[in-house]
Amino acid sequence: MFRNMVTSFLEHEKITTTDAKAKELRSIAERMITLGKKGDLHATRQAAAYIRDKKVVTKLFTTIAPRYADRPGGYTRIIKLGIRPGDTAPVSVIELVEAEMKPKKVSNKPAPVKVAKAAPVVEETPAAETVEAAPATETVEETTEA
Repeated sequence: MFRNMVTSFLEHEKITTTDAKAKELRSIAERMITLGKKGDLHATRQAAAYIRDKKVVTKLFTTIAPRYADRPGGYTRIIKLGIRPGDTAPVSVIELVEAEMKPKKVSNKPAPVKVAKAAPVVEETPAAETVEAAPATETVEETTEA
C-alpha cells in the first residue's frame, strides 16, 4: 500500500489521506528524496525497487531531488483538513514543500546584547488637587446648613 502511495505522491506531489498514513508516508517519501539527492546508480536502483513506476523514478532524480539539493531534510508538509464525513477519520494533505530554503549564514560576531530600557517615570497627580476638591464640597454643605 505504501509503495503505491509513495509512487502517487511523487507523481502528483500532493495527495489527500488519513493522518496516520500521511505520517508514515512522510518518512518513506523523505527517504526516497534523499536517495534522489545522492543520484548514483545504487541509489537509483534502490528507489526503483520501491517506487512502482519508472517514470516517477526518473522524475524523482531529474526534477524533485535537484529542487531540494541545499535542503538538509523536511521535504514534506502535512496539513490537517479535518474529519472525513463517512467514517470520521482525520484527513490531511501531504505535499512537497515548495519554498526555497536559504541556508542561514553563520557569523563569527557575538549577538548584540539588548539593554532593557528603564520604564518612563509617570508623575502622579499631586495631593493638593484632591485637597482642593474636598473643601469645595464642604462649602456647599455649609451653605445648605445656613
